[in-house]
Amino acid sequence: MRELTSATTASAATARRRFHRRRDVVELAALLVAVASADLVADRVGHTPGLPALLCLSAAALAATAGFRTWRARHLGHAPPPPGGHEGNRAAEPGEGSAAHGPDAGTALWRVRTTVHDTPGSLAALCAALAGRGVDILTLQTHPLTEGTVDEFLVRAPAALAPGDLTRTVADGGGRDTWIERADAHDLVDTPTRMLGLATRTAMDAAELPLALRQLFGRCTIRSTPPGTAGPDPAEDSLEDTIMRLRDPAGGTITVERACLPFTPTEFARARALVELDAQLGARVPDGRAVLTLPEGNEITVRRAGPEDLEAARELHDRCSKATLTRRYHGPVADVDRYLTHLLSPRFGRTLAVQTVSGRLVALGHLLWDGDETEVALLVEDAWQHRGIGLELLRRLAAQAVDAGCESVYAVTRATNTAMVATMRRLGLPLDYQVEDGTLVITATLSPADASARLR
Repeated sequence: MRELTSATTASAATARRRFHRRRDVVELAALLVAVASADLVADRVGHTPGLPALLCLSAAALAATAGFRTWRARHLGHAPPPPGGHEGNRAAEPGEGSAAHGPDAGTALWRVRTTVHDTPGSLAALCAALAGRGVDILTLQTHPLTEGTVDEFLVRAPAALAPGDLTRTVADGGGRDTWIERADAHDLVDTPTRMLGLATRTAMDAAELPLALRQLFGRCTIRSTPPGTAGPDPAEDSLEDTIMRLRDPAGGTITVERACLPFTPTEFARARALVELDAQLGARVPDGRAVLTLPEGNEITVRRAGPEDLEAARELHDRCSKATLTRRYHGPVADVDRYLTHLLSPRFGRTLAVQTVSGRLVALGHLLWDGDETEVALLVEDAWQHRGIGLELLRRLAAQAVDAGCESVYAVTRATNTAMVATMRRLGLPLDYQVEDGTLVITATLSPADASARLR
């Protein structure tokens, strides 16, 4: 539409220039005709007294008239169009006007949530207050409450408008309990489209449910608790101010917590809808496989793993040495098997398995959702270590974390595990090291724009 408007404007300008040229030619032709007519009259009349002076005055008057019309056409052609004309009603193109060189220059996107009285005209008063400060409302969602209504706006405000001034403007318009946060272009997607996208991701992969909830509510903490590990499981879903608890279809509880910003009944209903979708579809893991060739020529297959791989994972534990299991689990070796049910559940993260051509499981890599953080962990059978399998798994797990919107991943190991340190360093990402009581926590930052390219 913008290109079409620009083309139409250019065509109109060209047409105006052609009109002015045609009018100048006509006026010049009229002047020449007038002079020729005067000459013809002079020949007919002869040498009438005073005739030369009369002809000179006529020619001077014609020249002055033509000059005046030419001056008027050229100067008024640059004057503003009349208010009622087509040009006066045309919307300004980006780059026109006083400030901007683009549609977003000199502006900032904000998410604004506020509570207003549920009375006629209250929303209009708030919108008028925002308009008075040059704030453009892009989207609006309403969350009805028993008393009042929570309105959530996505707005484009002048960059010079400070957050405090924006909050005061909302208060002047009748808003209370106002919360604002900087937004970006991703927030321009309307809520129904976002919900459909999250539902599709949840339907494809059971591990996506915690991520879908996190993306739905923004900055929040998602925790999945196995059944019976933190008191009795709730008999039904519950909403308490900034905390909602949902029954996990796989057993246990999913807790969603958000600091300082209470959940609304509308948000609670959206979360329950996603959980219900997950329950109806049951356990599911995408069947993606990649066949790789190791430097010595052996082929391995990397695929997603799930609860159905529990027995093969136990056999992998049996073939691993005590030292390998101790480096991986940091605890008594006799208890390592009890971790597998949790690790292989898609509710708590994603697991990649490496198997040989014969189908033997030789390595596992885990990407675990830990509240608002993400952990990576590796286990490679002794006979298959130092062949690049750990690095391949780590790169794939970190790439999946980038796709999931994680800003960082961390690995927990012993301070003496130089192999894990070297593998993390080969990711080529910024690393942070923290050592306490012989335990080393290595955090890799995934937020740089080139992180995804480095990991692939």
